[in-house]
Amino acid sequence: MTNGLIGRKLGMTRVFVEGGTSVPVTVIEAGPSRVLQVRADAVQLGFGARRAVRASKAQIGHAKAAGVDAAPAVLREVTLAGEAPKAGDTVTVGIFNAGEMVKVTGTTKGKGFQGVVHRHGFGGGPASHGNTRHRKPGSISPGTDPSRVIKGKKMPGHQGAERHTELGLQVVKIDAERNLLFIRGAVPGSKGGIVLVAKQAGRSRYA
Repeated sequence: MTNGLIGRKLGMTRVFVEGGTSVPVTVIEAGPSRVLQVRADAVQLGFGARRAVRASKAQIGHAKAAGVDAAPAVLREVTLAGEAPKAGDTVTVGIFNAGEMVKVTGTTKGKGFQGVVHRHGFGGGPASHGNTRHRKPGSISPGTDPSRVIKGKKMPGHQGAERHTELGLQVVKIDAERNLLFIRGAVPGSKGGIVLVAKQAGRSRYA
């Protein structure tokens, strides 16, 4: 079966585990995903359905070749674990177990153009009267030598809207009837964002 599953982030809540401890969790609608293509060591999964007027002939044909009626809204490739599924098979949250370690990949929230205080955590200048460099970066390079800005210098710029993978997360609870995964901690992206949940070896960051 596959090592991962495509999902949609629904938001955050909390669940109570044994002993009455409150655990913050992210709720992910994981699957069901259809297998569109099988390769030697990976499979291509589809999630959701694209409206026919929004799908190209190539997308519709690719889906029909796998026995899927509608073109999926999202396509992702995941690795295999064990016996490979066939094209047209359905992958559900049943591939995961409570207590299992996973990693979640998604697109972070876009913050737009930000200064160095917000983007890099600079302390800023004095807030006293008469000061004019409250949130400025200060000097950005040496003067005479080398007379240029060094590569990698932390500067203002676009923040967020980047692909990010959060490691060492734990599956707290699974709701197979509603295709829901309850994963401890926060995952990248905003509500409704598409994420890829994959199995991960090793211990949890919360262990």
